[in-house]
Amino acid sequence: MTNPYRGRPERSFWRSAVTERHVADFTGMWDPMPLTRADKVATAGSCFAQHIGRNLERRGAAYMDCEPAPPVFASESEARRFGYGVFSCRYGNVYTARQLLQLAQEAFGERRPAEVVWQKNDRFFDALRPGIDPVGQASAEDVRIERLRHLDAVRTMFETLDVFVFTLGLTEGWESLEDGTMFPTAPGTIAGSFDPERYAFRNLRYGEVMADMRAFWAFLKLANPGARMLLTVSPVPLVATATGQHVLPATTYSKSVLRAVAGDLAADEDDIHYFPSYEVIIGHPSRGMFFQPDLREVNEFGVNLVMSQFFSGPLAQEFGQHDAPPEDEEEFDVICDEGRITEDL
Repeated sequence: MTNPYRGRPERSFWRSAVTERHVADFTGMWDPMPLTRADKVATAGSCFAQHIGRNLERRGAAYMDCEPAPPVFASESEARRFGYGVFSCRYGNVYTARQLLQLAQEAFGERRPAEVVWQKNDRFFDALRPGIDPVGQASAEDVRIERLRHLDAVRTMFETLDVFVFTLGLTEGWESLEDGTMFPTAPGTIAGSFDPERYAFRNLRYGEVMADMRAFWAFLKLANPGARMLLTVSPVPLVATATGQHVLPATTYSKSVLRAVAGDLAADEDDIHYFPSYEVIIGHPSRGMFFQPDLREVNEFGVNLVMSQFFSGPLAQEFGQHDAPPEDEEEFDVICDEGRITEDL
């Protein structure tokens, strides 16, 4: 019988694809999705999604910024502190599939969360995006008005995008016991106050994440039949876990579930694609060299390698090699709400 592995490409074999290459020289990590400069691209998700949006914009993609910063900010970095220019809309980190689904439902008037305002001292914050405003609003009504403007932008984004890039970040989250609203951070961390009779910890399982992503995908395709989606999984470990487990196995569980969901969706749906940024950074051939000393934050070398893998094959021809950033370009700081949940411990 003919060996069924005979004739397969080099990337199919560990020795030729991994053992005999330096990790920086890996090739064929993915089959690039169809993408042109004319495609309107929007991003959302965990912290790592910011790198993808930034690199798409620098390479000339039609990157969507549906809530641009007003001219009151002195610099781009200051505007980013207030949630502008971080993602395609000012929603802050969307860590879980449930957050994403509920955001889309709310933007199209299919859902109204029971609780949208949190208080901290004498200031008021949007409970569904508490990290986007370090100062807060003067009243709860101001928060609600700003949220309506935000939802208009989100709806426009979903209706007009060509490609939606979503980075799955977490399975862990905190939800309202009243109506199941999933918050990006636990009440009592960035804002609000924790009440065990009103909020509960939820660690979403594979079936729940898959159901939420499929529901979101159906929702998006109904609003925008031509939409495509690119999924990635964040390689950034959990800053803390509420499971009671050691944070390392808790992280492994979370990322494993998300990776399995992303892979299955990409296998089942022609218009959903998966890019293995997670594998590039976290895979043991990298020997941890792409993390900062805290073993959590991804360093610039790792980010650049991921993006070189992304812009390969036909995407390299379409977008070319990006120029080195100008010397006067501001340092790029990743905005991560999760990183703030242990600030007062």
